[in-house]
Amino acid sequence: MEFFVEVLGKIFGGSGFAALPSDWRQVVMIAIACLLLYLGIGKGYEPLLMVPIAFGMLLANLPLTGLFNPPVVDAASHTGTVGFMWVLYQGVQFAIYPSIIFMGIGAMTDFGPLLANPVSLLLGAAAQLGIFTAFLLALALGFTTAEAGAIGVIGGADGPTAILTASKLAPQIMPAIAIAAYSYMALIPLIQPPVMKALTTPTERKVKMSQLRVVSKTEKIIFPIAVTIFVVLLIPDTAPLIGMLMLGNLFRESGVTDRLSDTAQNALINIVTIPLGLSVGFKATYDSFLTKQTLYIVVLGLLAFMLSTVGGLLFGKVLYIATKGKINPLIGSAGVSAVPMAARVAQTVGQKENPSNFLLMHAMGPNVAGVIGSAVAAGFMIKVFGG
Repeated sequence: MEFFVEVLGKIFGGSGFAALPSDWRQVVMIAIACLLLYLGIGKGYEPLLMVPIAFGMLLANLPLTGLFNPPVVDAASHTGTVGFMWVLYQGVQFAIYPSIIFMGIGAMTDFGPLLANPVSLLLGAAAQLGIFTAFLLALALGFTTAEAGAIGVIGGADGPTAILTASKLAPQIMPAIAIAAYSYMALIPLIQPPVMKALTTPTERKVKMSQLRVVSKTEKIIFPIAVTIFVVLLIPDTAPLIGMLMLGNLFRESGVTDRLSDTAQNALINIVTIPLGLSVGFKATYDSFLTKQTLYIVVLGLLAFMLSTVGGLLFGKVLYIATKGKINPLIGSAGVSAVPMAARVAQTVGQKENPSNFLLMHAMGPNVAGVIGSAVAAGFMIKVFGG
């Protein structure tokens, strides 16, 4: 009997249950992970990323797992050990996962509406207002320039871009940035409409725009090549994102790589999403996540997102005046790069004001321009503040 009691004592003594009470913050983080799982599964908030991020966070805060142990090599026996999550995280640290996801996004993106109405580029640029405003606010709150640059990119409403920027500039706050970015992307239908209605008049929201011109296949093929050459020469640090985005789009538009396009936008992007989410979540340990900085990041991220919406709407109003009422300002709100959710919100708000209004394709122009804009802004931050 004593033997069994001794064995049970050893088992319990070496278990995570015995180690768990060492810090109450671990219990809090486990509860937060369960809450995020509920939001992803029960409420459908960006579940493809929220579920693996939350589960990675859960694993990270369970004690004694050794999942993030760095490599240990025994030179004598030529053997070694390494934590499973440490291996997966290298894809985030070296910007592999976000770049591959951008390839998939490019394969899913039709730049036709942007090419049909090039002024959409200006709307996409205006919608980056939140990135630079949040950067200045973060500096005022005491963040370093690198951390402030990473926080500002949340305003682009592009999860992979936010993760890549944070991994380069401020990996210690990357989990908070990733969770904020994806949470606000999921909440676009709740966040944007009040801002849109506050900054536009019923007359402006009722504007019906003329049908877009048909864009030729040649234009669609030349576009990703030309953008890659110009943007990467201008800001070389954008190469991982812009290069992969445009390669994926070239797969889509060339007409000779259908299998590659299908793989990039389906199987490959889904495969990479799993280790990306787990890796981000696994960095959200109790000692790094439960801080005053995390609260600041969540608030700054919301402000950045709202200000990006404001920037697009205000420039949309400028174009409304300049064109004598031919451009509906609502499409400017889609300049954030949450494709195609932001464009759908513009369509929904416009149609409520005028049931015969169809703004979706017009809003897709600023929407895909926002993808390019946020990648350029991220490259700028990395170039200037990446050391």
